[in-house]
Amino acid sequence: MAAAAAGHGTGSGPGDSPEGPEAEAPERRRKAHGMLKLYYGLSEGETAGRPPGSDPLDPTDLNGAHFDPEVYLDKLRRECPLAQLMDSETDMVRQIRALDSDMQTLVYENYNKFISATDTIRKMKNDFRKMEDEMDRLATNMAVITDFSARISATLQDRHERITKLAGVHALLRKLQFLFELPSRLTKCVELGAYGQAVRYQGRARAVLQQYQHLPSFRAIQDDCQVITARLAQQLRQRFREGGSGAPEQAECVELLLALGEPAEELCDEFLAHARGRLEAELQSLEAELGPSPPAPDVLEFTDLGGSGFVGGLCQVASTYQELFAAQGPAGAEKLAAFARELGGRYFALVERRLAQEQGSGDNSLLVRALDRFHRRLRAPGALLAAAGLAEAATEIVERVARERLGHHLQGLRAAFLGCLTDVRQALAAPRLAGKEGPGLAELLANVASSILSHIKASLAAVHLFTAKEVSFSNKPYFRGEFCSQGVREGLIVGFIRSMCQTAQSFCDSPGEKGGATPPALLLLLSRLCLDYETATISYILTLTDEQFLVQDQSPVTPVSTLCAEARETARRLLTHYVKVQGLVISQMLRKSVETRDWLSTLEPRNVRAVMKRVVEDTTAIDVQVGLLYEEGVRKAQSSDSSKRTFSVYSSSRQQGRYAPSYTPSAPMDTNLLSNIQKLFSERIDVFSPVEFNKVSVLTGIIKISLKTLLECVRLRTFGRFGLQQVQVDCHFLQLYLWRFVADEELVHLLLDEVVASAALRCPDPVPMEPSVVEVICERG
Repeated sequence: MAAAAAGHGTGSGPGDSPEGPEAEAPERRRKAHGMLKLYYGLSEGETAGRPPGSDPLDPTDLNGAHFDPEVYLDKLRRECPLAQLMDSETDMVRQIRALDSDMQTLVYENYNKFISATDTIRKMKNDFRKMEDEMDRLATNMAVITDFSARISATLQDRHERITKLAGVHALLRKLQFLFELPSRLTKCVELGAYGQAVRYQGRARAVLQQYQHLPSFRAIQDDCQVITARLAQQLRQRFREGGSGAPEQAECVELLLALGEPAEELCDEFLAHARGRLEAELQSLEAELGPSPPAPDVLEFTDLGGSGFVGGLCQVASTYQELFAAQGPAGAEKLAAFARELGGRYFALVERRLAQEQGSGDNSLLVRALDRFHRRLRAPGALLAAAGLAEAATEIVERVARERLGHHLQGLRAAFLGCLTDVRQALAAPRLAGKEGPGLAELLANVASSILSHIKASLAAVHLFTAKEVSFSNKPYFRGEFCSQGVREGLIVGFIRSMCQTAQSFCDSPGEKGGATPPALLLLLSRLCLDYETATISYILTLTDEQFLVQDQSPVTPVSTLCAEARETARRLLTHYVKVQGLVISQMLRKSVETRDWLSTLEPRNVRAVMKRVVEDTTAIDVQVGLLYEEGVRKAQSSDSSKRTFSVYSSSRQQGRYAPSYTPSAPMDTNLLSNIQKLFSERIDVFSPVEFNKVSVLTGIIKISLKTLLECVRLRTFGRFGLQQVQVDCHFLQLYLWRFVADEELVHLLLDEVVASAALRCPDPVPMEPSVVEVICERG
């Protein structure tokens, strides 16, 4: 093992001498370590893999520069047991084999690379050798060519100079010949109508004639050409003013006149005047389409007519003008802009007139397509005539139409809501007229809610067409921001919800007698509808709106909580008004029943009065009606004798003391005083307390209003003995049935106690009926 370690450490081979390799090996290792330390930037004495704090001169450090195999082996033999020595040998053999394997792999890889490089170098040598031969041949050929070229140039030098002179003389003679023939050529071109060719001839000779006009011969040619040119210009102007030819021919006339040196400003005005005539004819044809006699085409066809006629003509005029009169500068551009602004304004007015006729239609698809084509067609003139502001004006028209459509859809939603209310009124009134049972309020509520929601979704789908990606104006800032937030969300959806709440609240502002013309069931249905909107519908509608219209506007919007609070307040007011209306209906019956009866001369009671039965029947019907839309609510615990209590003038301790057998005519002052004092300490009943959204609270409010009315009417009458007994029977009958409708039965007891006590207080002979008789009469009734 020591020999193996020593052999691996020194790297000796079988052919080395005993002393030489062993002496040179440490020097080679130090040199290799030094180069590695220089490459990796290690300081002197540092060695990769050596733990920090170790001695660099330690001969037993395997990674040290002064490693000595013999010392290392002696140390292992002295310090390590046999098992550890065997483990060290095994580990060292494994490392040697791994290093040998890595070295072999590296040699194989480098050997393949060396072979490939050798082949490449051999190929390069062959290629360069061929290239050198070709370059030598090319150099030889170039030398021969150069020699031949020099000899040809020397031979033809004199002839070349003479040929150049002759060529110059020939060209000059040709020019002179062209100048002498110019008048006849111009005349022939004018006669044949080749005005463009004549202008080109004139342009080629103009500079030469101007330069040599001091020579008599050239002066004569110039005079003849000017006469012919004047006649040519006159014919071109006549052709241009007649306007019989198309726009390209007229543009050609202007171009030729400009080339002949005619005044550009005058030609500019004439060109715009002729263009105005053509465009005004297009506008007149569009205006004729809007006339009363022929049926107007649909809006899409109308915009196509305007786009292909007027807008196309305006684009052609603008592009031709800019090509012809580009040298006019800002003044000419402003003249064109004013021209386009004036005619464009007239065209926009016609388009708005036609678009105004579409405000009554409910379908937006055709309108949006028409606006899209209208906006697209104006892109080209808008780019050509940026100063005229045509594109901006077209965008404003589209935005204005979009706002009007939002208003139209808002009115449509309001009309749909009012239509639903009309249908509900008819559904509530028709069965009563026919003597049949009315439709269920829950079904009517579901129909109204689904109808309104479907109308809202249809309106959102209709206005969403304005923001479709394929529409050209949908990427405008207005349609990406204000239209979505302030137009659709705030103006349409929030505006309709608030309008619906205001319409519902308007039924509470005209109470009138017997609740006015508003059916109480409608009030109840609207209150439940507003409550459903507060709990779920408003949040759903606004979430749907925000998802369809991605708002990119930072303008403030109405929070959902605010709308929900408004809807809940509307529902509360409607329910409160419903309680007042129903309480007023029952109160009117009770008031008439008290005011139209002679209570002093009435007969001994044998039955419960019919009005009391009607009150119980109406209250039961109201209970069923409210129960269709609202939950039961919370009641206080009821006593076991709630249905057996018999009302008597002695039903309370204060009434016993007031109407004791020792009652004398001198007692009323004392009893009244006692009654008033006891009222100060009795529980106060708030008749118009806030109504909660449940059936018990609604019925409690109606019964409180009814019984309070009965109490106030009783206080205004004088009763005989039998009148008092009749009141006693009626109150007992009411107590038998009304206690089950209220939240606290003591409320009914207190009010009916007050009624009987008030009647007894206003009775000269207060003799009550026996409770058993009262019970028999009520059970029989």
